Amino acid sequence: MQGRDLLSIADLTPEELRRIVDLAAEMKRNGYPRLLAGKTLALLFEKASLRTNVSFNVAMQQLGGQAIYLGQGEVGLGQRESVADVARVLSRYVDGIAARTYAQQTLVDLATYAGVPIINALSDEEHPCQAVADLLTVYERKGHFHVLTLAFIGDGNNVATSLAQAAAMVGMNFIIASPEGYDLSDETLAHARQSAAKSGAQISTIRSPQEAVKQADVVDTDVWISMGQEDSSDARLKAFAGYQVNSELLSQARRDFILMHDLPAHRGEEIVDEVIEGPQSVVFDQAENRLHAQRAILALLLADS
Repeated sequence: MQGRDLLSIADLTPEELRRIVDLAAEMKRNGYPRLLAGKTLALLFEKASLRTNVSFNVAMQQLGGQAIYLGQGEVGLGQRESVADVARVLSRYVDGIAARTYAQQTLVDLATYAGVPIINALSDEEHPCQAVADLLTVYERKGHFHVLTLAFIGDGNNVATSLAQAAAMVGMNFIIASPEGYDLSDETLAHARQSAAKSGAQISTIRSPQEAVKQADVVDTDVWISMGQEDSSDARLKAFAGYQVNSELLSQARRDFILMHDLPAHRGEEIVDEVIEGPQSVVFDQAENRLHAQRAILALLLADS
């Protein structure tokens, strides 16, 4: 995987995805060598972040390297300077670029012109680093993926897109309950089902959250209104009424289910305090696992062979 881009979960084979998860778990348990001594990662962020920024920074430091944060105000990506020029200039300075962008196409353009690996730290279409952390969290709590069912309640957004594909690749059933107009894309479903046919998983879509969580081993959700979607707040709040993850909904899941949310949470909207602070919530373990997931990704993409 050395020198590769990671723009989408689909860029990985199932074996490579498992390798990342296994390495993340191993490094979390046993520590990590300073594989990236002398290496520098540029954090090219159009959108602000807590977990992504800090976890990449800390991961690089722990592996012996360093990270440089470049916000939109400093770079003006695609405005003050073209994406192509930014990619070519940064490639002369750093060993990799983790980009958090509004548009997936920006990542594609960066990868086209950069001479160093590009890592998708979030776009409008995918969030592959989060999906790796989510798989690590499930594996830690359940010990396996096969025959498990993950129910995602809410928007078929970037988080759900990457998670659906990742679940299919490792053999975990994935079911999403979304209101009409907020479904996973046909392309995502087709790719996930293609992977699921090989792994033995099932990929399902449904309208009813209650039906989705029945027999769920993992219940997951995300905000209804992401950064940049504020203009559609009223429509989204109306559409997602009835999709809140609360105690009544979770009473339909398996007794030993775990609850996930990638954060930040809009408490009182998609999820309530009672469950996010409850005994079956692994939300903050999941947040911690962003660090371990990112450390494994960086080690595999940036370390010298």
